[in-house]
Amino acid sequence: MRQRAYAKINLCLDVVGRRDDGFHELRMIMTPIDFYDVLEMVPAYETSLSLNRSYLPVNEKNTIIKAIEVMRRRYGFENQFACTLQKHIPTRAGLAGGSADAAAAIRMMNQMLRLHLSLEELIDVAREVGSDVPFCLINRPAYVEGTGEKILPFECDPDFELLLVKPGKGVSTKEAFELVDSMEVEHPDCLAMQKALQENDYQGVISSLGNSLESASLQLVDEIRVVKEKLVERGFDGVLMSGSGSTVFGITKNTALLYEAMNAFKKEKYFVRRTRILGNTGGFR
Repeated sequence: MRQRAYAKINLCLDVVGRRDDGFHELRMIMTPIDFYDVLEMVPAYETSLSLNRSYLPVNEKNTIIKAIEVMRRRYGFENQFACTLQKHIPTRAGLAGGSADAAAAIRMMNQMLRLHLSLEELIDVAREVGSDVPFCLINRPAYVEGTGEKILPFECDPDFELLLVKPGKGVSTKEAFELVDSMEVEHPDCLAMQKALQENDYQGVISSLGNSLESASLQLVDEIRVVKEKLVERGFDGVLMSGSGSTVFGITKNTALLYEAMNAFKKEKYFVRRTRILGNTGGFR
């Protein structure tokens, strides 16, 4: 069986504060985008993982293997899987690539083993694997709260395009959250972003962009600032870092501008990808 594992971006991310349990309370607007890894899983005598990126682990530190072990422990099956991952989503990028891979593995095991798990049961598994995995499992635009476990999907069908640009250096999510605790940060209005998306209000989307983690990540990787400035200078209507970074996205309806910028960033050896939000066409796939 083969599935796509879709990346995400955060159009709005508000770090409300640190909770008593040490985790951070968040409010977010998360959307899947048309950019993905491809995971194949087939029955095998022993579980293995092969992939096209030599720097990634193929043991229990990999989210795919972790998802398999969590499912096996919870549901008691002995089945083994040979997994092959075509990895396209960069790591330490704020795009939830590892979480998307784990979510795809969970969906496929549910189908291949005919477990007939409910969405609630699948989300419970996903939550144990990682904080972004429940969203990647649902795979629809959503207002997200808590540590990522409270997901309220909504419908939207945005008509703008995105240009993803990632500096060579990534950001440690752990370091970004540790740093944000000691800083004064912005608190964007994520409900305003949801309303703008639902009403297809382009200017409302642009004016509601915000990310509480951006100022912290800028201190860790200054090149994020350089990329943002270049996207603004080229005329993108909205520019924001996704998640904890280091990927920055630019929003535009001008296709010519998008292609010109894409070619320019490629010449400068950045990771670049043209994409769009998966709105009403989202969901399980």
